[in-house]
Amino acid sequence: MLYKRSRLSPVLRKIPLARTPVPGYDHRGRTTPMQKKHLLLACIWGFLALFLFYPLAYVVHGAFFIPRGGGSKELMFSTQYFRLLMENELYLRAFANSFFIATAATVLCLIISVPLALAFARYSFPGKQLLQGAMLIPIILPPFVGAIGIKHFFARYGSLNLILMHWGVIPWDQPIDFFGNSGLTGVIIMEVLHLFPIMFLSLAASLANIDPSLRDAAANMGAKPFYLFRTVTLPLAMPGIFAGASIVFVSAFTDLGTPLIFDFQATVPTQIFNASTEAGDNPIGNALVVTTLVVVSVLFIVGKYFGDSGSYAMMSRSATHTSEIALSPAAGWGVTVASSLLLMAALMPHIGVIVNSFAGHWALTVLPSEWSAKYYAQVFTDDTTTRIIRNSLYYSIGSAFLDLVLGVAIAHLLARENFAGKWALDVVVMLPLALPGLVLAFGYLVSFTFSKESGLAWLNPYINPRQDPTLLLIVSYAVRRLPYIVRAAYAGYQQTSVTLEEASANLGASRLYTLWRITLPLIAANLVAGTILTFSFAMLEVSDSLLLAMDDNFAPITKGIYNLMGRPAPDAPVLASALGVLAMLLLAGSLWLASRLLGKTSGQLFRA
Repeated sequence: MLYKRSRLSPVLRKIPLARTPVPGYDHRGRTTPMQKKHLLLACIWGFLALFLFYPLAYVVHGAFFIPRGGGSKELMFSTQYFRLLMENELYLRAFANSFFIATAATVLCLIISVPLALAFARYSFPGKQLLQGAMLIPIILPPFVGAIGIKHFFARYGSLNLILMHWGVIPWDQPIDFFGNSGLTGVIIMEVLHLFPIMFLSLAASLANIDPSLRDAAANMGAKPFYLFRTVTLPLAMPGIFAGASIVFVSAFTDLGTPLIFDFQATVPTQIFNASTEAGDNPIGNALVVTTLVVVSVLFIVGKYFGDSGSYAMMSRSATHTSEIALSPAAGWGVTVASSLLLMAALMPHIGVIVNSFAGHWALTVLPSEWSAKYYAQVFTDDTTTRIIRNSLYYSIGSAFLDLVLGVAIAHLLARENFAGKWALDVVVMLPLALPGLVLAFGYLVSFTFSKESGLAWLNPYINPRQDPTLLLIVSYAVRRLPYIVRAAYAGYQQTSVTLEEASANLGASRLYTLWRITLPLIAANLVAGTILTFSFAMLEVSDSLLLAMDDNFAPITKGIYNLMGRPAPDAPVLASALGVLAMLLLAGSLWLASRLLGKTSGQLFRA
């Protein structure tokens, strides 16, 4: 419609006239809000198509279509690469090892988390609130960084073996091999110590929702505690068990950094990493990635099927604060001590990294024989480490800004607009949570490396990860963490009444002005919290960094730590530990600040 200013009231700034404007444009010839919405949707879908669907489609295409041979450039459908996987002993052993690592980590996490979650969900005991928040600490350090620290404690001549030798428990020439000759045991230990909090959170949330009247009814009918747990509690907690088990299994199956640090090469992620160094000539990497993607998809489908089954539904939910049972002093302190010991074991990698970062000299002694803080100063003066930090800050800030722009746009569309395919956009935006970083990073590596014969070869200096991975690292970090900022912004929109925006529009403000002056200030805390999370997690991203930063000049922190661990210089592992401590402090501070801004405890932040 056409509008003119009203002289009757300063509040009613505009009144409609009868004449209808040209369809698709307002009276000034500008595009309508409908057209702007469609343009915004087209840009978002275009971004997702280019940086989410295209890399995956390229890998799948490369796995199933091979050259016909005889010098022909034509391709034909074939499962040849998958047959090679089944026939090659190394790849078979890699899959067997990865399944074993993931299964062992999942089972051990379940064994640890079930009693722990029951204790925290049902009972009150000394130090419960403090311990519940501390259970999240093991998540803040990537397991491959923690492996640097734990090696000093559990190596063949590490701290624990040296203590046992000094006590005469074991002979000096027969140390205990805690990690195994291959390093397999060490990989499993690190996965469990890093991932059990995820299982714990999932189980605790599921147990807290169980209606206590169901347990009371079973107990009144004479059910013993273990029978009650097996027939009532455990079945009703299955959604949390399946959800946690799916995440733990996939994370352990696709973890790349930890096997590399332990030099355990016979896993699927390490074979994908090795194939990435010759991605143009070794298409077997495509088959490995596709197989990994199938495994992950099946696991999430199974987990969602069983987790969302209606057979676990209850007529009511629990009110946790009214159903906690106060334990006796002896039992309560027993739970506190047991939880503290578990937490101490989980923090051993972090403690090891911190101690190693201050070690002036540490060899064949329980603790360093010399202490020094010079390596922290060296981190900020050494050319290599300063370049690493500068790269990480550049990539993380760029990805956080990109996430912020995309997140606000997507959250606005989901919360305030109606359009065809709304549910599809919501699902696709959450898809990176289910995609292992290893899969997406390999897809970027092979799909954006253009051959000289390609018509897109002119893009190589700008987007080819083998020449300059800057753009792809920023985009890959952003795509992986986009769900965080979208959910944070969407929650802010849900908590903000739309009538405030309507009032602004009725007073003549444009949509952009309303967004800038009304909506964004009201959801600022959510946006800042989500941006902090995307920034901090991008700083410690492992798979994208290891695969895409092919040139060490572009290495971020995690790739820099890996490179330092491989250097023969005696101070290189200490520098890597100092970098790891700084990264750990950054992420811990970011999580604390984000939880404060959202007005939630750390545990509630992750449950959301």
